[in-house]
Amino acid sequence: MDGTAPAPAPTGHTPDPTVLFVSRLKERLYATITMIAVVVGLASAGEVGPVGAASSVAGTAVGLWLTSLVADGQAHRVVHGIGFSRQQLRATLHVSSPLLLSAVGPLILITLSALGVLRLHTALLIAAGVSVWVLFAWGWYGGLRMGGGRVLALVTGLADAAIGTAVALAKAAGH
Repeated sequence: MDGTAPAPAPTGHTPDPTVLFVSRLKERLYATITMIAVVVGLASAGEVGPVGAASSVAGTAVGLWLTSLVADGQAHRVVHGIGFSRQQLRATLHVSSPLLLSAVGPLILITLSALGVLRLHTALLIAAGVSVWVLFAWGWYGGLRMGGGRVLALVTGLADAAIGTAVALAKAAGH
């Protein structure tokens, strides 16, 4: 186990909150990078409307979430020879929920577009920009937590945002 997946807790025991936080954050960052790819891809396609964009964003988030649940369940069965207990299932649902949360911001912006508040293309680019900012913010915070001061935090934030954006653009270009 690499410390990023929820450790199976024996019956009656609560999983380590730090491991759960790390796992949730990892899922959130992965989903953020994926959502950047989706909204950039939609913005560059140019032929999608608000309903199609919302369907793509929601479908991606739900697809990621379901894939995570299937993978976690299968891995658990292979390693432990039994299915999840109720407590382990709750922990898995808790850890994987950020995959769904990654769609909230883009869906709000797409809804504003459908209401005529802003153009869809603009809404999608704002969603991508906010997601890049989220990557930067987590990188910045991680840099501060490492104890290297503001310069390290800035470098870490910029590196995380740049790498995440590069990965997202590569994903978007591949679709």
